[in-house]
Amino acid sequence: MLVRKLSGEAPRTPMPRGATDTQIHLYLDGFPAQPGGPPIPAGTPGIDEYRQVMNWLGIDRLVVTIGNAYQRDNSCLLECLRRLGDIARGVAAITGETSAADMRRLTDGGVRGARIMDLPGGAVGLDELSGVDARAAEFDWVVAVQFDGSHILDHMAALTAIRSNWILDHHGKFLSGIAPHDPRIYAVKRLIDKGNCWFKFAGCYESSRTSGPDYEDIAAVARDIAATAPERIVWGTNWPHNLAATTDAYPDDAVLLDTVLGWIPDRHHQAVLVDNPAKLFGFQAP
Repeated sequence: MLVRKLSGEAPRTPMPRGATDTQIHLYLDGFPAQPGGPPIPAGTPGIDEYRQVMNWLGIDRLVVTIGNAYQRDNSCLLECLRRLGDIARGVAAITGETSAADMRRLTDGGVRGARIMDLPGGAVGLDELSGVDARAAEFDWVVAVQFDGSHILDHMAALTAIRSNWILDHHGKFLSGIAPHDPRIYAVKRLIDKGNCWFKFAGCYESSRTSGPDYEDIAAVARDIAATAPERIVWGTNWPHNLAATTDAYPDDAVLLDTVLGWIPDRHHQAVLVDNPAKLFGFQAP
């Protein structure tokens, strides 16, 4: 049985007021998995469990991303946002055909982003990016884009054409491995330099080929991005770590927080943890 750690010794990293976790998934009883997606994680961790994690780590605000299990059914996401109130925003699954009425309903419910997930189990892939971007731009949403970054050079035309503010998810998710001087990292920097692309520090363990506790391959790229454009970084826990199949594999969130935020100079933590998420997701000043 997988046991998720929800509390423990506090992280060493001081968290500023308004610190925002921009990458979590939540699951509630009564909202079943939809065809085409993976099952809901064992134990169905929900809002009460995540509040314990918030208290443990010093998180004040959060962004809930629809889980692949729910595919294009945003009902659980909206219920989570209703229960959490103004400390939360959402990233939903939409398409270019999502009606204006549904977009308004989602926006009124706290959604401020659309998810592109071009990996197995994802509900909306890169083939629908243009339509999703058009809808997101109309409603001033951000687009969170996740795919195997190993192929980013093949997608540069589509990524460069994005009009909305958008986030390259999960450290770029370079599943074949990456290093700072790789042409694909220069491509990421060109996207960032365009002015509407952010880079998310979350889920480093999903693409690291050197593994923990230091994730040195991901760390090298992360430090390079942090030195180049701290104003274009956001951070997330990736809770509840859906790919962890055993208790031994489940990360200690305080240790992981210290590791990942240690790749960013302390003087930039306010921007990464508070200011950048506020800009993207419409949070008020804390």
